Amino acid sequence: MPEKARVGVLISGRGGNMAALLYASRLYDCPYEIVVVGSNDPDAAGLQLAKAEAIPTFAHSHRGMKRAEFDAIITRELEKAGVTHIALAGYMRLLSAEFVNHWQGRCLNIHPSLLPKHKGLHTHAAVLAAGEAETGCTIHIVTPELDDGPILGQARVKVLPGDTPDSLAVRVSYAEHQLYPRVLADFVSAADRPDALLERVRGLALNLPAAAEKLSHGSPGFYVEGGKFFAYFSDNHHGDGITALLLKVSGLDEAAMLIEQDPDRFFRPKYFGPAGWVGVVLTDGPDWAMIETMLGAAWRLCAPRRLAMLPY
Repeated sequence: MPEKARVGVLISGRGGNMAALLYASRLYDCPYEIVVVGSNDPDAAGLQLAKAEAIPTFAHSHRGMKRAEFDAIITRELEKAGVTHIALAGYMRLLSAEFVNHWQGRCLNIHPSLLPKHKGLHTHAAVLAAGEAETGCTIHIVTPELDDGPILGQARVKVLPGDTPDSLAVRVSYAEHQLYPRVLADFVSAADRPDALLERVRGLALNLPAAAEKLSHGSPGFYVEGGKFFAYFSDNHHGDGITALLLKVSGLDEAAMLIEQDPDRFFRPKYFGPAGWVGVVLTDGPDWAMIETMLGAAWRLCAPRRLAMLPY
């Protein structure tokens, strides 16, 4: 069986969806495991359940801290646990753009409505006030916009005569506990899909200062505004059957050294190789920390001097 995805779950309360994800992860064929549960509330009830099930936990109060500063602490805890994907499960804290960009394409959220309807809080009251015949829940990829991002799955729940926000919330929670484990399992199983790999590359590349994206040579390319391209995402380009990241390196010697050290991971890309580029195969579990470092080095090689001297 392939190596399981390592999921970190963030909660703020009782952790009902966290529990659903945890117990589903113990089925023999589940493609993910819960490796850590974290919270912005040290008193969150769900932390006790995770501890009882021998899942490592962490908690930090966000009070008095700037959003990006607090989120940097959360990222460090998640990375310490070797997390590959994040599942927000009743995490009642808005995330900073820095956090979302760092985890782009790897962070999911569950929302108790049929998005794009009824974003934000008090969704069940809003459904009843609107006189709607059905509601439900939605799993989506997290983006900087609140309750936005590509929808991965939805489950529908009928609104019954006499429903209150509380009674509706109970039935929606049943649907959530069925939907979230299934969608997360499908999502992590597709981690080697070109679209998922591009999202992860995009998150790392566009997190660099003044980085932008546009199509070039038929592929998504990443460049520094006022400078040059420093990376391209290549999927079966020129019919080579490879999904890869093409990166600017310091020269032919560095490219040759990388290829010699790991010929299964690095290669000399057609047309780009003679100009001092190297290809990095993205399938079969690449070292994403290494790729992030290499993207930063490529960015510095291609950025205007005024930007290249800046820390990031």
